[in-house]
Amino acid sequence: MWWDERVSARFRRNLQPTLTYWSVFFSFGLCIAFLGPTLLDLRCQTQSSLSQITWVFFSQQFCLLLGSCLGGVFKRTLAQSLLALFASSLAISLVFAIIPLCHNVVLLAVVMAVAGLAMGCIDTISNMQLVKIYQKDSAIFLQALHFFVGFGALLSPLIADPFLSDTNCILANGTANASSNLPHIRKSLVPHHPGNLSHYDLPMKGMVVTRVSYAFWIMALINLPVPIAVFFLLYKERMVPCFNGSSHPLLSADELALETRPGDKDELSTAGPRPQPAAGHEDLFSCCQSKNFRGVSFTYFAVHITGALVLFMTDGIVGEYSGFVYSYAVEEPLAVVHKVAGYLPSLFWGFITLGRLISIPVSYRMKPATMVFINVVGVLITFLLLLIFSSSVVFLFVGTASLGLFLSSTFPSMLAYTEDILQYKGCATTVLVTGAGIGEMVLQLLVGSIIHDRGSYSFLVCGMIFGCLAFTFYALLVFFHRMYPKPCPGKGAPAPSPALGWEQGQHQP
Repeated sequence: MWWDERVSARFRRNLQPTLTYWSVFFSFGLCIAFLGPTLLDLRCQTQSSLSQITWVFFSQQFCLLLGSCLGGVFKRTLAQSLLALFASSLAISLVFAIIPLCHNVVLLAVVMAVAGLAMGCIDTISNMQLVKIYQKDSAIFLQALHFFVGFGALLSPLIADPFLSDTNCILANGTANASSNLPHIRKSLVPHHPGNLSHYDLPMKGMVVTRVSYAFWIMALINLPVPIAVFFLLYKERMVPCFNGSSHPLLSADELALETRPGDKDELSTAGPRPQPAAGHEDLFSCCQSKNFRGVSFTYFAVHITGALVLFMTDGIVGEYSGFVYSYAVEEPLAVVHKVAGYLPSLFWGFITLGRLISIPVSYRMKPATMVFINVVGVLITFLLLLIFSSSVVFLFVGTASLGLFLSSTFPSMLAYTEDILQYKGCATTVLVTGAGIGEMVLQLLVGSIIHDRGSYSFLVCGMIFGCLAFTFYALLVFFHRMYPKPCPGKGAPAPSPALGWEQGQHQP
């Protein structure tokens, strides 16, 4: 392997849980990207208007954010974590199977809210579990984790595409004009911003002829092995309620710290039971309790806040760019034809996925802080060049690919960097996941409103401003990193902290 034997050995010991968390994140990606392409067919299925169906977007995004905040509730024990992942991944398969049966827009919004809650739990729990298992070596495994969400997000639109309607899927009189513009309407739909699509006459009554149900049933079958994999991990750890015999002891964080000192292992094995560590890495509300703040310096808060703000901006850029690059391209001065402009969001997500794949080996050789620096500077330079060459269609495609590459590894690198600073104490994962989710939802809504009022050129101006803010917050994070108290010398490897929550039955690290 291209990494050293120590990391390779840890990966082999944790092969099943690591692959399971990666597969669960594939479910997350599969679920996050299907709604945009299929929304018009779901509008036909529910016989709703464009403005009504966009509420389905909001219900998913809002509950995803809520699930991210609450995901840490299930982190206190390994059994709770795995049961939550099993329920969440199974819920996603059930959601895919149930969506074709939803013929009312309110019912569809409720089902997508359940999917959002499941996705939020998956996001928080999977990131936290990999950080718990690999600690200082987590960067490479986090990069792989986020490759799988990109792979799932790339796959679900491809599955849906053959089943999307080429003409209006509600047959009624006088719909020829709307039918000829369906690809344009489909690409322009983003949360709560149908834009200037209201003049298209899309009927709400008539015969529904959509075949999109087959796409959802195929995705339900593709996702079904994921909850099965989580169940097998639960069974292996003897945490299935019907088979909950005494679990075989696995290595704890103490044993990990002494892994290179065989003589100490014997002493550890004869020691009495360790006291139960205090809970850490909990949900956002538990993290905000005053008891967690006793005796900490202001830099503790500053690292959490600045790290979350960096991801607020960068994940917000991902949301607003993927949502509005098509609308920007088809407007003046570029006036790209609809079919060609439709490739831009796919190009963007394709290079995000490619960048995450490239980042897996790169993250082993490069520090997370360096990768984040390259990412935010690359985003800033790309937006600057997009503004300079705003009349060039060719550079729009080049810039879209470049932006996808630079944004691809920002989240896992920032997560690894912030957890390293805090020495795996505090609530970095929960705060960062929540900050990223808020940014993706809020900035998309904000940019949509600005474009509607100021025109399409403001799309790039907003991106440039967000890029500058991301760089500023990163510089502040580096400053607070230098001020953050260093661990006491002579203590060797990090001891199990309240944030780790290691206990008997945890995966061996």
